[in-house]
Amino acid sequence: MPAIDELAESEKDVEIVWRAFELRPEPEPLPDATSEFFTTMWENSIYPLAENLGVKIKMPTLKPRSRIAHEAAKWAQSQGKFDQFRDGLFRAYFEKGEDIEQKESAVSLARDLGLDAESLSDSLKQEEFLAMVLADENAAAGLGLNGVPAFIANRQSGMMGIQSLENLKSLVASIR
Repeated sequence: MPAIDELAESEKDVEIVWRAFELRPEPEPLPDATSEFFTTMWENSIYPLAENLGVKIKMPTLKPRSRIAHEAAKWAQSQGKFDQFRDGLFRAYFEKGEDIEQKESAVSLARDLGLDAESLSDSLKQEEFLAMVLADENAAAGLGLNGVPAFIANRQSGMMGIQSLENLKSLVASIR
């Protein structure tokens, strides 16, 4: 998310906090990732935006659940490697087409980043970070969020969807 990175660099007093948000929690059925709806959305909106931003991306062939990925990201955060793990998850899903809900995908990413993959595997088995993921989801529901990305400033103002740096700066300015 280039604008988020730019905001963090330009606004030194702004803290960026990433939270878990499942787009397709149980028991909601998983959508057909190759449907005309998604294909049209990618062709008309996502691909042009990605090209404009210089982001390498391809349309995923599946729309998995993401709870395990969120739990793994919380684990990586506890290891001081959240940013690297988050970026790796995005690459796994949006560049390689991996099913990020599979424990093996998260464990493999941890291993690739030089992290203790066995520790992550144990953490996922024990659902060590599930409560934190669910707390993030409950907080999002309390704020009326129903999509990603979402941006909230000081739990007061927010916007959803991909935003420009200028829009994010305006959001921050609105609460100062």
